[in-house]
Amino acid sequence: MAHGTPILLVGCGKMGGAMLAGWRDRGIAPDQVVAVEPSGELARSVAQQHGITVVAKADDLPAELRPATLVMAVKPQMMDEAIGAYVRHAAGGALVLSIAAGKTIAYFERHLGQGVAVVRSMPNTPAAVGRGITAMAANPHVTPAQRGAAEDLLAAVGETVWLDDEGLLDAVTAVSGGGPAYVFLLIETLAKAGIAAGLPEDVAMRLARATVTGSGELAHRSDEGADQLRKNVTSPGGTTLEALKVLMADGGIQPLFDRAIAAATARSRELAG
Repeated sequence: MAHGTPILLVGCGKMGGAMLAGWRDRGIAPDQVVAVEPSGELARSVAQQHGITVVAKADDLPAELRPATLVMAVKPQMMDEAIGAYVRHAAGGALVLSIAAGKTIAYFERHLGQGVAVVRSMPNTPAAVGRGITAMAANPHVTPAQRGAAEDLLAAVGETVWLDDEGLLDAVTAVSGGGPAYVFLLIETLAKAGIAAGLPEDVAMRLARATVTGSGELAHRSDEGADQLRKNVTSPGGTTLEALKVLMADGGIQPLFDRAIAAATARSRELAG
């Protein structure tokens, strides 16, 4: 894996740190990554773990640094304060790869220059274990080689998918960005239902957690669609079918999820402004 290097990583928090670990696992050399991380404790930890150069602020970066990719992994609420320091890197031809939720391609063009190459992406938290999925949208200035670089860098933490319409990232945010929270809620809800049916709390939680994670792994490994996997578990006239009659009724789980995803999508559009 050599596309998109050298890399300037701005922000070594959970997502930035996960990406860095993925890059190193895929063979990117320590001297091909420089990071900016203002938290001294985190910066020391990252430098020690990965052997890369980590500085506290953009002014401390080597003057000769010419990154091929500028990865903006800053929290969205901190982006306005941080972005101005990287105009020279974007102007130098670096691909700007953003993982900041709600920050549009137009935002980066406005702050870094109209001709800058920008890929806006939306990863999710399973990236921390290399099982995330990231949707990406590019502006017209991104070259085929830069698209490949962005895909390579993000594939280090899971699957990737390209979108032709940046506006669809709001729905992506609702489905996969927030999706892990919905799955964790399913574990909680399933466990509570088990407790209500008489199971001890620790047993109910263990059953629910293992069932959801195991089913996810089965779906990951299987070539069959989710509908067929569901049918495989459902015997005619059996107990699972009785539960599914409730969950798949007109007032069941589908309309509830439709409303939830619509609400999250609308909020994402509001935040993007």
